[in-house]
Amino acid sequence: MPKLKPPRILIVTPEVTYLPDRMGSISACLTAKAGGLADVSAALICELYRQGADVHVAIPNYRAIFGDCLTAYLKKEHSTLVRHLPQDRLYLAQDRAFYHRRSVYSGDYKDNIRLALAFQREVINTIIPHVNPDLIHCNDWMTGLIPAAARQMGLVSLFTIHNIHTMKILPVAFEDHGIDAAAFWQQLYFERMPGSYEESRQSNPVDLLPSAVFSAHFVNTVSPHFLSEILMGQHDFVSASLRHELRQLWDAGRVFGILNAPDPAYNPADDDALTANYGPRDHASGKRANKIALQQQFGLLENEQAPLFLWPLRLDPAQKGCELLADILYAVITKYWDEKLQFVFVADGAYVPVFKDMVASHDISDRVAVRGFDVQREHWGYAAADFVLMPSRFEPCGLPQMIGPLYGCLPVAHDTGGIHDTVMDLDLQSERGNGFLFKNYDSQGLAWAIDQAMQFYQLPSIVKKRQIERIMTQSMQTFNYEETAKKYIELYEKLLGRPVITS
Repeated sequence: MPKLKPPRILIVTPEVTYLPDRMGSISACLTAKAGGLADVSAALICELYRQGADVHVAIPNYRAIFGDCLTAYLKKEHSTLVRHLPQDRLYLAQDRAFYHRRSVYSGDYKDNIRLALAFQREVINTIIPHVNPDLIHCNDWMTGLIPAAARQMGLVSLFTIHNIHTMKILPVAFEDHGIDAAAFWQQLYFERMPGSYEESRQSNPVDLLPSAVFSAHFVNTVSPHFLSEILMGQHDFVSASLRHELRQLWDAGRVFGILNAPDPAYNPADDDALTANYGPRDHASGKRANKIALQQQFGLLENEQAPLFLWPLRLDPAQKGCELLADILYAVITKYWDEKLQFVFVADGAYVPVFKDMVASHDISDRVAVRGFDVQREHWGYAAADFVLMPSRFEPCGLPQMIGPLYGCLPVAHDTGGIHDTVMDLDLQSERGNGFLFKNYDSQGLAWAIDQAMQFYQLPSIVKKRQIERIMTQSMQTFNYEETAKKYIELYEKLLGRPVITS
């Protein structure tokens, strides 16, 4: 019996960190990141590609973000208006809305809508017909119209919810941006029940995230527990329309959670950013060397015995819980003054000025360092720190609580969403667990968890070394994209009724 040819998968994402080299000569140029979606998209695409899937990728052509690398390629090709740059399996959607942006999203919601509609127009009108995929895998609200258009084209779609953010847009705006929503309006989720397309086009907004959930053949969230929290109504910021649609899919067996995993580049054994590379067995000496290097770089008190807490990525009070730490930071520093407790922030966001002002007013710059986010600093932080802070109000998945243990940096976190799926309270007697969780979302809960972490830190070195070696080893076995990609491939198989890859 002849082997089936693997079906063609088109992954549509507004952001990505990198792509496989074999996807084309410009794949190394393409880095457009606003958050974890970029890392997740990159790691999934690369692992699917490695496992032999016929995977194609559509992303916006952010020329200013991609920078000189892409400019040089276009000059070499004697063209600045290449329609899709067909690099084997890579398609860059073209529109002036993307070209001059310096970030994936902006503070202007109208600007974000223009970008989303221009991207989806190119995918619907040009890229899908060119690729002719068997299945389209869409990600987040900026691709929310595509599952409805795919149904109208007779194509199977999977929609992945990474974040709960959405936008409501009038159908007339779709038309203004070249999207013929009249062809698939019955698959969209309107603010009120539509009488007809004409009746709704100028007065009845479409909600993009529930539209994608309503029209996709299958939906997944990026952690099982966050899906459970939505279905149980635990988050008041989740719209009733989205919760209703997800419950409908749950009853139909068409939604579940697939846990994300860290990028394979997070590995202290071969991380080029580190002062000293290390693995589970020699982590103690490796982390000491990296701690001293980071303390020197950031102007902290140089002491390899000082307990160090890391805050990575975003200081966002709406989600990340930074206001909890702001309430107790100086009290915690004072409580553990003799232990020379230190905090490092490698993050951007609204609370950066709050922590900078606190450092200045209390004159504690040798105990607390606040630096903007960049990838190299993030890697330094994981390698140097003993604990990573994640007191998130909610967390669809989260990656720092998985990255940290790979580096022997244990999470201190709120028990919610993807954190619940990946962090277990450390139990020395049973030699289980990998972090310190608090249940009640308040500053005292976070202070209690920090105290638990400090009690562990003050244990004899031989006890700590045994536990951290175990945690690092288990994390490397558990938190990897090989397993995550297998689950997506199994889902593709289920949706298409045939194998995605052949051996």
